[in-house]
Amino acid sequence: MTAVAEKSRAIVLRSVPFGETSAVVTLHCRDLGKVRALAKGAWRPKSSFDGGLDLLSTSQVLVLRRTAGGLDLLTEACLENRFRVGASLPALVGGMHVAELLDGLTGESDPQPELFDAAHATLRQLSGTDASDSRVAAIVVAAELAILRLTGHAPALARCAACSAAVPETGRVAFGMLDGGVLCGRCRAGRRAVIAVSQALLHALRRLSATSPPFAAESLDPPVGGEARAVMNAYLAHLLERPLVTSPWLPHQAVRRRRAGP
Repeated sequence: MTAVAEKSRAIVLRSVPFGETSAVVTLHCRDLGKVRALAKGAWRPKSSFDGGLDLLSTSQVLVLRRTAGGLDLLTEACLENRFRVGASLPALVGGMHVAELLDGLTGESDPQPELFDAAHATLRQLSGTDASDSRVAAIVVAAELAILRLTGHAPALARCAACSAAVPETGRVAFGMLDGGVLCGRCRAGRRAVIAVSQALLHALRRLSATSPPFAAESLDPPVGGEARAVMNAYLAHLLERPLVTSPWLPHQAVRRRRAGP
């Protein structure tokens, strides 16, 4: 079986035990895309990987790509940036959420350098931070919107997702989970999985979607942050056809979501 050795910068998304000392790791590589590889001896006391496979860390890796199928083989992982757990538990959960999104929204061996750069910048921003929960909430939502845009799943926030017509600038607006964003009154009729969102939320999402990581020093007020969290959790669950494991633990304040119309 032939193999090709390739180097790349990589974010460690997941590590699963394989045997007594090895692991199957999932990496998001800047030059290779998502890679699943066997790291032999990764958990030995004197492993040559030396922290390079810590969750959410960024490392320079050397991967032997198998050309005839099967797992790739990870032979080197030189730690570049370790994700530091600081005083903010929401920041740690936010970092894990970014990793779960990268794993769920990307296919294997599909390099997306801009997506890697956005995720890497977000993780560096969350690493070791002591920012307030409302600040972390804004960073996480901005990161979600950036990742959705770069993977082709950005929700429509300014014009109707179905017909591109303008949506009301006052009152609550219909947001279709299955349609991919806001809906005008005409297109709302008869559609399923639709909720009503506030103008305050739409303004916040539009503002956050226009930024790039590292994100500006902005916070989400608890009511808007809670609504944003509820809407993003629902939208991502519809998109991935499952709820994300990290969603219940992200910073939020419980809000009551309203159904749009009958």
